[in-house]
Amino acid sequence: MTGLAAPWSIAFVPGGDGQALVTQRDEGTIVLVDAAGTVTPVGPVPGVDGSGEGGLLGLAFDPASPSDLYVYATMGSQNVVQRTTYANGALGPFSLVLDGIPAGTRHDGGRLAFGPDGMLYISTGESGVPDDAQDIGSLGGKILRITPSGDVPADNPFDGSPVWSYGHRNVEGLAFDDAGRLWASEFGDRSADELNLISPGQNYGWPFVEGIGGAPDYVDPVVEWRPTSEASPSGLAYVRDTLFVAALRGERLWQVPVLDGSAGEPAAFVTDHGRLRDAVVAPDGTLWVLTNNTDGRGDARPGDDRILRLTLAP
Repeated sequence: MTGLAAPWSIAFVPGGDGQALVTQRDEGTIVLVDAAGTVTPVGPVPGVDGSGEGGLLGLAFDPASPSDLYVYATMGSQNVVQRTTYANGALGPFSLVLDGIPAGTRHDGGRLAFGPDGMLYISTGESGVPDDAQDIGSLGGKILRITPSGDVPADNPFDGSPVWSYGHRNVEGLAFDDAGRLWASEFGDRSADELNLISPGQNYGWPFVEGIGGAPDYVDPVVEWRPTSEASPSGLAYVRDTLFVAALRGERLWQVPVLDGSAGEPAAFVTDHGRLRDAVVAPDGTLWVLTNNTDGRGDARPGDDRILRLTLAP
C-alpha cells in the first residue's frame, strides 16, 4: 500500500470488508485504501490549512452510527472537529461539532477515539503555548470528552467543560484497553516522551514536569522514553494486553506490555521503515501501521508513504 502523501490517521470503514479511510495532512484530503492496497480518492475536507504541523489529522467513525465520520482539522487560527457521513465512496456535508481548539505551527494534537462509553475523546496540543496546558479555560494541551453531537457530558470532571485531563504538551495517540482504560502517548520536549494512563480531572504536569518527576500534584507517566530521540510517540493500538506505539523520531514501532493499568519494558517491534505515524487494528486482526516520511521531516523512500500490514502472533 504505497504512494500516500503525508498520511496521518487510519479509520476502518464499518462493514467495509477491510477498507480504510486515510487522511493526508497537507493536502487536506481523504483516500480509501482496500485490503489489496488499492488507493482511491474520496474527497477534500474544505477549508483545511496544512501549514506547520496542522492540517487534516484525526479520523474516527462513530460505532453507534456507523455512517457518521468525524475529522480533526486545522482551519485558520483554530483546530476544529467536524462531522460528515461516508457512504458509497463519498463524503456528505460537513457540520461543526467543536471549535476553539488553539492551533499553531506545532503541537496541534489531533487524535480522535470513541470510548466504550460512546463518547468522543479528542487529543489536543498546547500549540507552542505551554501555559495553556495548565489553563482549564483553554482547550489546548488537553484530552477532551464530548458527546457525538458536541455537547459536554454531565459526568465530565469540570462543570460545563469538555476537558477530561490536562497538563499535556502534545498528545497524538489514544487507545482503550479491554477494561475500558484510556491510554495516551505524549511528546515531551527535550527530556522524556510519555505513555500515560488517563484518569478524569487529573493534571499530567506539563510544562512543570516532563517524564517521571514524582511530584505529588501531577500524574507520572507509566512509561517514559529518554532521550526523546527514541520515540516521539504518535498513534496507539491495543491488542491483547499490548500497546503498539508508532514512533516518529524513534523510527520504530514500540511494543509495550500492559496489564491491569501497569506497563512493562518497551521493546522495538518494527525498525526499518522510517517515521511511523499511526497504528490501527484491522477487522481481520492484522495491524496496519502508517509511515510518515513525506511530511517534511523524514527521508522519503521510493513508494513512500505507505501502510505496513503486520500479522501478529496469536
